[in-house]
Amino acid sequence: MMDNDIAAVFLEEASELLESLEQGLLKLQADPNNLDLVNAAFRDLHTIKGSGAMFGFTELAAFIHKFETAFEKIRSGQIKVSASLIRVALRAADEIKGFLAGDAAMTPARQAILDDLELAVSPGQAPVETPVSASDAGWRLCFRLASDALALGARPEALLDELRGLGAFNLVADLSRIAPLDQIETQACLLGWSTDLPASAREDDIKAVFMFHEGNMEFNLVNLAAPAPEAPASPLPLAESAGTASQPAQQSATMRVPAERLDELMDQVGELVIAEARLCALANTSKDPSMMAAVEDIQRLASRMRDTTMSIRMVPISSIIGRFRRLVHDLSEGLGKSVNFVVTGADTELDKTVIERLGDPLVHIIRNAIDHGLETDEARAAAGKPDRGTIELSAEHLGAEVVISVKDNGRGLDRSKLRARAIEQGLLSPEATPSEAELFALILEPGFSTAAKVTELSGRGVGMDVVKRTVEGLRGRIVIASEPGHGTTFTLRLPLTLSIIDGLLVEVGGDRYIIPMAAVQEIVELPASDAGADTTSSFLQIRNALVPFLRLRTLLDCAEERNTLQNVIVVSASSMRVGLVVDRILGTNQTVVKQMSRLHAGVKSISGATILGDGSVALVLEVGNLVELARTDLRKIEKAA
Repeated sequence: MMDNDIAAVFLEEASELLESLEQGLLKLQADPNNLDLVNAAFRDLHTIKGSGAMFGFTELAAFIHKFETAFEKIRSGQIKVSASLIRVALRAADEIKGFLAGDAAMTPARQAILDDLELAVSPGQAPVETPVSASDAGWRLCFRLASDALALGARPEALLDELRGLGAFNLVADLSRIAPLDQIETQACLLGWSTDLPASAREDDIKAVFMFHEGNMEFNLVNLAAPAPEAPASPLPLAESAGTASQPAQQSATMRVPAERLDELMDQVGELVIAEARLCALANTSKDPSMMAAVEDIQRLASRMRDTTMSIRMVPISSIIGRFRRLVHDLSEGLGKSVNFVVTGADTELDKTVIERLGDPLVHIIRNAIDHGLETDEARAAAGKPDRGTIELSAEHLGAEVVISVKDNGRGLDRSKLRARAIEQGLLSPEATPSEAELFALILEPGFSTAAKVTELSGRGVGMDVVKRTVEGLRGRIVIASEPGHGTTFTLRLPLTLSIIDGLLVEVGGDRYIIPMAAVQEIVELPASDAGADTTSSFLQIRNALVPFLRLRTLLDCAEERNTLQNVIVVSASSMRVGLVVDRILGTNQTVVKQMSRLHAGVKSISGATILGDGSVALVLEVGNLVELARTDLRKIEKAA
């Protein structure tokens, strides 16, 4: 049918169009009178059908043609959009996924969907078709495909069928360019065509038939109802200079690149950054002015290349929101709960690796919010709450982090029920007094569930532990907040990128560590009165604010004699400032983060490692975990007081 490269491009584009169609249908359900949404959905269908027919997906094209024919009744105003229509249209869209996956058979189930779709758009009585006469013509179309169109996979008969679907009549072939038999090129497209179309045909629809040939064909479309031009329109052969002829398509501003190539590019840039650091170290040792000047140029270029490569890998969170809209729609209908899905910050960008791994955790959170969090419509009415529940997904940048929240306005978490269930499962001792955050965090533990019964959606305690593992694997954190009767909020804090960061190189106990610069707020000197203490944590007065600090020497169990002049690096995470006491500050460093082995997965205070310019290894500190450690110490001190 197609070679692998062409097939991959077609399937990728068709999948994007299908996602656009699905989202358009969901939006149409909320805004059924929006003609722009109707036209957009129709264009998506038409494009998938046209490209499918061109590339040999004839069964897919036939299925969509019937889908499209039914949908045309909406465009023409014969019927109104209804919930039942959207429901069956989404089922039809799901079948397109099956066609794209290689299941090409026209099964009874698919035929039943088309029958249901036809029934859903039936206004009660089919209109009586009348023959079109020449006096009804509103458009005159003359066109000729490029001579190599057949070799590139074009199917003129499919184009003519689409024109007939728009009401084309008086279709005449132009044979003027057919050469003598002994001179004919067998693969060349030599025919042209002219036809009339009714005034009811839309100009955009006529041009859409040729969307895959635009800019590489002869095309002349004349509106017969418009004032006559000064000179008559040219018959075939067509003139490119005709006033209504389509202009060559502009060069695309975007380009598709396989994700593996981006990954490879990022790996190479990472190695370049490491090599640049080594070269910089050699230049500093040699003190050669010319070499140092060249190194400065290389540093600047490497920095620009790093920033450019990272920007290429950034993807808006809107790229995965489509699946959540469909999830909310299906769960809303399946559970009988009215749900509004609200999204803010959809253009917030993350590294593509983070985006790819974030989809499933968010699906679990949204599913639990609808199943467990939101009440039934009757319960909401009895509680005096709005008729429809709301799931709000928001995203925003905060420094080098992206904060993603999923908030519902449901019943909230039952603290006593959580505690009782945790004691029952041995996750909590009866005499324990956990904080609210610690209690809420128990729902992320494997096997933990407060559901009264197991359903198809939940109740087995599977899912939320996957959320925790995935987010922590992305060097992120989850914070859960809840207010009884008003809802629950899951907040995910994630790094912008997992590959290259700007870091502050420090020394503690003779070893070197990296602190992400995005988390650093300020640096102060540790007072001499605190330098000799052996406690893990304490407090420091900084501009009339009490800031807890951690002694990294004690935390990392360093045996080497401490430096008497120590510095405190104030970092921030989760809206809390914490000081980290280090022996020396060595400077800034472009850090290529390498993942730790599985043997070190339990070391929560370390997020990775990097190779320095001299070839040695420095560990990257996990600021978020250190801040939580300081928060725990602070809580213990408050309880003791």
